[in-house]
Amino acid sequence: MTEFVLTLISAALLNNFVLHWPLGVDPLLAGRRRQVHALGLATMCLMLIVGVIGYAIWHWLLVPLQLESLRLLVFLPLSVLLIAPLLKLLARWLPNLPFDGLWPLLLGNAGVLGLALINAQNDQGLLLATALSLGAGLGFWLVLSLFSDLRERTADSNIPLPFRGLPIDLIGAGLIAVIFLGFSGLIKT
Repeated sequence: MTEFVLTLISAALLNNFVLHWPLGVDPLLAGRRRQVHALGLATMCLMLIVGVIGYAIWHWLLVPLQLESLRLLVFLPLSVLLIAPLLKLLARWLPNLPFDGLWPLLLGNAGVLGLALINAQNDQGLLLATALSLGAGLGFWLVLSLFSDLRERTADSNIPLPFRGLPIDLIGAGLIAVIFLGFSGLIKT
């Protein structure tokens, strides 16, 4: 159980998929303020489902049949085919959150595919694959919320003209990444 919690915290804070590995930066920069929590929840659920199902397919189908080289051709359609049913299910469960228009942002999120590939590469068991998937989703949601708040604060600020828009967003993302580096000494091995 300790290893589960450490993997969860490590994936959310230390090895964040958006900041440590630049996976999932596209939805971060394209997300609108109104859809922050809907996008965060949908991405977390998609990462959890694809991570667990992808690990099960990897461990119990591709490895026994010696088809390891087909992992990309299996994980990519898996992540794409689960987006629409997941969004419909979440929209039914949580009608107050705006899940409409999230399909392209989830489709372009390289973090989901990267997570499935990392779970297959690590091959540390289903429990740790679940912890990594959940931690990566929670970490994405946390960074998305922090970045949205930062964007809201910079919208009303007096920023020089060359830095408005994407440049100040990238500077803000870099500063958030530096802040997350402060968590690097949190877990000692």
